[in-house]
Amino acid sequence: MQERLPSLCETYKDYFHIGAAVNPITIETQKQLLIDHVNSITAENHMKFEHLQPEEGEFTFETADQIVDFAVSNNMAVRGHTLVWHNQTPDWVFHDGQGRFVSREVLLERMKAHISTVVQRYKGKVYCWDAVNEAVDDEGDDLLRPSKWRQIIGDDFIEQAFLYAHEADPDALLFYNDYNESFPEKREKIYKLVKSLRDKDIPIHGIGMQAHWNLTRPSLDEIRMAIERYASLGVQLHITELDISMFEFNDHRKDLTNPTELMIEQQADRYGQIFSLFKEYRDVIQSVTFWGVADDYTWLDNFPVKGRKNWPFLFDELHRPKPSFWRVHTC
Repeated sequence: MQERLPSLCETYKDYFHIGAAVNPITIETQKQLLIDHVNSITAENHMKFEHLQPEEGEFTFETADQIVDFAVSNNMAVRGHTLVWHNQTPDWVFHDGQGRFVSREVLLERMKAHISTVVQRYKGKVYCWDAVNEAVDDEGDDLLRPSKWRQIIGDDFIEQAFLYAHEADPDALLFYNDYNESFPEKREKIYKLVKSLRDKDIPIHGIGMQAHWNLTRPSLDEIRMAIERYASLGVQLHITELDISMFEFNDHRKDLTNPTELMIEQQADRYGQIFSLFKEYRDVIQSVTFWGVADDYTWLDNFPVKGRKNWPFLFDELHRPKPSFWRVHTC
């Protein structure tokens, strides 16, 4: 009989939640890994707008309900992801019957109706929400990225989303969630946005650091500076979508059928360093969620390079622990 592995969530029970993003396939194929190692889950896609309300007033909660039921039955916390995002939002949200943009008032009504229905449905089961996702622009002087939410409502669409979510469930923690969060230019934009919300007494309780990182970037110093910068705002921090890609974003190699021994060791070192850093900031980091759990399923396969396999997690394609697992366990 194979010896039972030490549980990651048990290892980190005095530090923070250990989570994973899931979908119906991974709940079935990676069920035991999830039960053994995580005590928090996030729906990878099935709580996003296009999945929950593909047509106006027609809510499709079945899959999201199954994910929440799985969590509840296994004593797992649930992070809600996500209420307002420029992607994966159906076109009907922004247009009238003639294909024209709706008014600010109509879009605010649709935003509120969606947020209220979704948040109230999972009240008491989903303890926090990524209320707004990826609204900050990556480059340039503009603070916010172009989006239909912003174009129609204005910059205060973010404030309104948080207010509607708080009204729907005053007990839920509300997060602003974004990627490239540790690179200095975007870090300062995220800081500026969240500070402006806090200064206006908007009910924002935390920042989600997505943490889609690779073997070399961002540097540990950049991650540390981001944690300290965000924590200075008096908010909680969640690591929301952690994976460590074996490749730089623009590395177009796709001839590898397996990671090299060097890549495996570099990834283990990287995970060990990152989790040691997270442990230092246990007072502000309450949750660390991987954007998956094992290498047989990851959004990084074929992205951003079609035909390229990636191996970003602690468990391999056969669900065996990698050196990264042991480094995280013992760091």
